[in-house]
Amino acid sequence: MALCGGVGAMALPSELIVHIFSFLSDRDKLRASAVCSRWRECLFYPALWTELKLRIGGGGCSSSDETPKLEFLMRKFGSFVRDLQLELAPVEGNLSHQNSDPSSARVDQPPGPDSDPQHKERWRDAVATYLDQVLCVFTSIRNNRNLQKLSLYGDTFILQQEGLLDSSHLHVIHQGDKKINEIQQLFMEVLSNSRQLRWLSCSFMLGLVTSCSLSCLSNPSAETLQHLSLLDHQLGPLVSPSELDRLSNLHSLALDFTDFTSELCGLLASPRRTPLHRLSLLLNGATLEFKSLEGTATEDNWKALVRVSANLRVYVMALEVDSSELLRVLKPSLPLERLHLDSYSMPVTDATLELISQQYNKTLTHFLLLRDGPDFPDLSINRNEDPLVLLTWRCTQLAVLVIHGYTVWSHNLVAISRLRGSSLRVLTVSEESIDFDPDQSVCVEGDPVHNLVKEVSLGLGRVWQPCLDSSVFLSEPTQHFHHELRAFSMGM
Repeated sequence: MALCGGVGAMALPSELIVHIFSFLSDRDKLRASAVCSRWRECLFYPALWTELKLRIGGGGCSSSDETPKLEFLMRKFGSFVRDLQLELAPVEGNLSHQNSDPSSARVDQPPGPDSDPQHKERWRDAVATYLDQVLCVFTSIRNNRNLQKLSLYGDTFILQQEGLLDSSHLHVIHQGDKKINEIQQLFMEVLSNSRQLRWLSCSFMLGLVTSCSLSCLSNPSAETLQHLSLLDHQLGPLVSPSELDRLSNLHSLALDFTDFTSELCGLLASPRRTPLHRLSLLLNGATLEFKSLEGTATEDNWKALVRVSANLRVYVMALEVDSSELLRVLKPSLPLERLHLDSYSMPVTDATLELISQQYNKTLTHFLLLRDGPDFPDLSINRNEDPLVLLTWRCTQLAVLVIHGYTVWSHNLVAISRLRGSSLRVLTVSEESIDFDPDQSVCVEGDPVHNLVKEVSLGLGRVWQPCLDSSVFLSEPTQHFHHELRAFSMGM
């Protein structure tokens, strides 16, 4: 509707302009702030910036070029923002050294003494930028007492042959050690000054969380905290039993599997605590050389926890884990709802799938089976006894099935679609994983791919296509876990 008398938008009251701008995305707000000083004044009204979602780095631009933008935003809003979600991703080629060797696609290595000088320089620049950006964030929010949600993800989970990259490598960065110490102190200040923190998530932030960090959490926030996620590559646990005991109102928790000890599980099973609803556990095969599974939750621990937390559901991601290790951790009483198995050199066995389908037939809703290897192993003993078909048949709650890197015979894929029908909301299978039985092809007229698409679509009751882009399956698994556990924990 046109404004009467030729009155323009500039004549609107500031309160109305602020309300209109509240419907814009953060990016559009910043663009609109360049229109005029009046809009700029209205767009930086605190009520418009209670929630701030930022992703710094990655893509084709220089991560250091984004530092001034981050400094501007944090200077403006850091003292009063209530929900801060920040992802710090290095520029491709800086922290993630890719080459033609497929085995390096998932395992990134920091520069050694004999590495390419240019790569070494890029690595130093990326880590230096990362440290500066983290310092900027925590300097800005250190005195924010209204912070309710803090979610941090740093794509710096880098492995090397000698062990795990940690802050000890930062001596090669100018003032790296000093900046790390300052970052750790600032993080503890944020926790100490908080008064109503409800969500604290920190995943793979290099050199940020220490074993002492959580002890600095203020008593008011210890009472209000409902979600805690501490995932890191450090060798020691980040949560002690005494610190977890303070957090009596936790509804969801995410930890490294090796840190979920029998003692912690027993503590969560206490009837004086708020029942736990969501538990996300990351089992990384690369850390099992340094973190033992000895002392983790036993079958009796899981039974005790489920008795107190009857609605508990568990999400497990296993990266490059041997099947024998999987069989050790997948306890019968573990109320597993989501399982993501991701590997390169360690394929899952049919015995593992058999165990999963039998133990979690009443709880499993999401199953992702991914492998980034040159060959595609066949899990079936023969083409008529596919363990994936048995899993689909037994797991009556299965709603999401994603497969890549394993051979799936076309007729078994049709069987899966018919068994679950429309209740299987997501069926994603890479085209290169699908194989066709030559004996059956003789009996079927027409293009076998077209016939497969038709039959699976009929089984699901909707249009279905195999996934043609395998890169969607090969994204950074830790980042995938970070995003999924957030949705999983919020879906209580």
